[in-house]
Amino acid sequence: MPRTRSLAWSELKIGLLTVFALAMATLLIFLLSGEGGFFWQRYSLKTVFPNIAGLKPGAPVRVAGVEIGSVTEVQFAGDRVEVVMEVSRDMQSRVTSTSVASLGSISLLGEAAVDITASSEGTPIPEWGYVASGPAAGSIAEVTAQATEGIQELTVLLQETRAGRGTLGRLFTDEGLYVEMQSLVQAVEAVVQNVNQGRGTLGRLANDPAAAKSLEASLQNVEAVTARIRSGEGSLGRLLNDDAMAKSLTSTTNNLDSITGQISRGEGTAGKLITERELYDRLNSMSQRLDQVMTGLQQGEGTAGQLLKDRQLYENINGTVAEMRRLVQDIRNDPRKFLNVRVSLF
Repeated sequence: MPRTRSLAWSELKIGLLTVFALAMATLLIFLLSGEGGFFWQRYSLKTVFPNIAGLKPGAPVRVAGVEIGSVTEVQFAGDRVEVVMEVSRDMQSRVTSTSVASLGSISLLGEAAVDITASSEGTPIPEWGYVASGPAAGSIAEVTAQATEGIQELTVLLQETRAGRGTLGRLFTDEGLYVEMQSLVQAVEAVVQNVNQGRGTLGRLANDPAAAKSLEASLQNVEAVTARIRSGEGSLGRLLNDDAMAKSLTSTTNNLDSITGQISRGEGTAGKLITERELYDRLNSMSQRLDQVMTGLQQGEGTAGQLLKDRQLYENINGTVAEMRRLVQDIRNDPRKFLNVRVSLF
């Protein structure tokens, strides 16, 4: 009996040591595997991609480049692919509703991984919640998609060019447009030749030193004028530099503004002329009567009209005036002849 109890205790100790060793080995495996600790230290998240590009269970999950978990399951959800991830609970405050999950790669060999952007804004995503997905900036997939889109647009452009659409297409297919372009090129070449030979204003300017000097002198004169204006010389210079003149001009404009305001309000003769209908009607009636008088004069009505139209009346009046002038002249020459006064006494 004592020997049997000794063997049983030895076997129990071996079993306890074995269990302890297995537990330590399991703990060591968990600590070295990068899975984020024990199961109670991890929680599950989901995301959905249109294409996972070869992502497999066990692929790492990273937040801001730091590995925090791994992919546990990949399955279809309609036309898209749902990815289930197990990540460390320590990262829950950094994986929020504003975080974005994208497909990354571990190395140049193209082994896929899930990259999640860290964000302290928003609310933390609960367990089994969904992380919004999006393309990774500068990823090979994005570059490939952009390159494909560019090739498609270039293909469409080439097709339209071959079909003769647009200016470039017409240039390739329309013979008339080609001839016009050739004529334009020839005209430009002729202009350049004329300039090189000194023809025209531009040609003289490019080849004649005298024209260049004249232009330079004109520019110097303009520069001198602007310098004088800046220094306050002349009316324009005083206007730009003299505060008194500027104030005087401002006062003049204010007075003009005041006068126009009074006219608009109907003050004064000009204001009444603009605003009062009665004064306008009186002036209009007076102008009509004056028009009638002028019409009568032109038609020879009345004494003034006959004076304008009747040649005989004009000559008679002119003769009478001439006789009066001669009479006055005779009186001046011999006043005794016309001023003979006799005095008689009764």
